[in-house]
Amino acid sequence: MADPRAPRIFIAEDDESILDLLVTRMRIAGYHTSQERNGYSALEAIKRAPPNACILDVNMPGMDGFTVLKRMRADPLTAHIPVLILTARRAPDDIKTAIRLGATDYLTKPFNDEQLLARVARLLRKRAEPPKVVYV
Repeated sequence: MADPRAPRIFIAEDDESILDLLVTRMRIAGYHTSQERNGYSALEAIKRAPPNACILDVNMPGMDGFTVLKRMRADPLTAHIPVLILTARRAPDDIKTAIRLGATDYLTKPFNDEQLLARVARLLRKRAEPPKVVYV
């Protein structure tokens, strides 16, 4: 079982076998995970319980990962969360789009475990401070 102080990683992936693999790898590495299989549910879950980092697929039903990312960056409650785009899309325009929308990193499928874990560790090092609430 993961340490209760372990970072929380949110995973949005519609392919059940890839989602299971990602959840397993994250938990073995000591992270807490939560996940959804479509963009709408993912965005709601991220807003409800902001994680320390997110892994987003691009091609998901309902709302794609680029739109989830764009909406996260527009919301002060989620704008600071580091995001790894994990997708089979390798086109330079897709990578540029992800970076322009505010992705912290981009990794293509298939991936190896070492790459994935190194990228997630880097996301957590780059994590920005959440916005401070000021009461007046």
